Amino acid sequence: MQEQDRILRSFTEVQTVFGTVGRSDSATDNAPLDMYDTTIMLKPREQWRTGMTYEKLIRAMDDRLQFPGLTNTWTMPVENRLDMELTGIKTAVGLKIQGPDLARIQDVGEQIQQILSRMPDTSSVFAERVSRGFYLNVEVNRAEAARYGLTVADVQRVITSEIGGANIAQNVEGRERVPIAVRYEQDFRDTPEALNRALIGTPSGAQIPINQVARVYFSGGPAMIRDEDGALTGYVYLDLKTTDYGGFVNRADKLLREKLVLAGGYTYRWAGEYEFELRTKQRLKIILPIVFFVIFLLLYMVFKSAAEAAVLIFPTLYAMSGGLLLQWALGYNFSVAVWVRYIALFGIAVETGVVMVVYLHEALQHKIAEGSLMTEADIEQATIDGAVQRLRPKLMT
Repeated sequence: MQEQDRILRSFTEVQTVFGTVGRSDSATDNAPLDMYDTTIMLKPREQWRTGMTYEKLIRAMDDRLQFPGLTNTWTMPVENRLDMELTGIKTAVGLKIQGPDLARIQDVGEQIQQILSRMPDTSSVFAERVSRGFYLNVEVNRAEAARYGLTVADVQRVITSEIGGANIAQNVEGRERVPIAVRYEQDFRDTPEALNRALIGTPSGAQIPINQVARVYFSGGPAMIRDEDGALTGYVYLDLKTTDYGGFVNRADKLLREKLVLAGGYTYRWAGEYEFELRTKQRLKIILPIVFFVIFLLLYMVFKSAAEAAVLIFPTLYAMSGGLLLQWALGYNFSVAVWVRYIALFGIAVETGVVMVVYLHEALQHKIAEGSLMTEADIEQATIDGAVQRLRPKLMT
C-alpha cells in the first residue's frame, strides 16, 4: 500500500490518495478478503498537464501500478459498491464459475484468465484464488487434555485470549468507556513454535505448555467460500478498454467455447453490468410491443379510424431514425437509459402527430364551413394552413 501510495502521488493530477485493506465483519459485505480499496481524488482539470485526459491518466496509472498477484480495476467508488451489491462483481463485466469443488473452480478460473488476457479489448483479467488461503490450526488432543482435567473449550479460551486478546476491564474517563485488552507480546505469538510454548493453567494449579495437549500448525484451505444458487462459486474480474460490453462478451464467449474444456458439473456465466443488459433485452422484447399496441389503441379510440392511427404510428420510425443517427454521431451505446428515452421519444412523436392531425381536421372543417366545393386545391390549401399553425411548436419540440 505504501508503494502504491508513493506511485500515485507522483502524478501531478492526483490531489489525495486514501487506501483501505480488508473488509467489514458484516455478512452482507461481499468484498473478498484480498481486496484493497484505493480512493484517488484528482485536482481540477485546469491543473492537469497539457493534453492529459481521464483515459490517458488511467492508462498511465495502470502501467505504473503492476504488482505480482494483484490486478487493477478502475471505477467510481459508488458505482463499485453498487455493482458488488447488485451482482457481486466489482467490475463492469465478469464471470461466475460454479461447481462442486473449489480447487477445480480455481483451475477453471486460471484457464479463463489465460484465454481472455490475450484479447485486445482486455485491460486486465483476474481469477479469484479461492482455494489458496493460509490458516493457523490448533488441533486439540482430547485424551491428553482430559488427563490434565482440561476441556477443548479451556484450550480454545487460552488461544483466543493469548493471540486475539481478551477484555479484562474497562477504563472510565468521563462519558467515555474504553475497554482494556490483554494478550501476549508479539514475540510470544508470531510463530507456531512460540505458540506451542504458551502456558495453560490446569485445575490442579500447574502450568503446562500448550504443545502437550494440542498441535499448532499451518495448513492451506479456501480463503473465502462463495455459495450462489446452492453451488460453490468463484469470480473472474475483467477490466476492459471498451464500453461495448455486449460486443466484447459475444466475442469472448465464442473464444471460451472454442478453447475452454469444462469437466462435468462445472459451468460459467457472465455477470456484472452485462447481466443488466441481458435482463433489459428480455424485458424490452415484451415492453416495446406493448407500448406500440397501447399507443395504437389510444389513437384508435380518439380518431375512430385504424388508418389514421396507423398513419400516426409511422412518425415514431422517423423519430427513432433521427435518434439512432444522433446516437451514432455521439458514440453512445445502447443502455437501459437510452431505451427509456426512446420510449419517451415515441410518445412525444405520437403526441405532436396527434396535435398536427387535429389542426389539419380543423383547417379542413373551416374550408367546408365556407360552403365552397372541395377540390384538390382546397384540400391542399387546408393542409398547408393547418400545418403552418403547428410548425413553430413542432420545431420547438
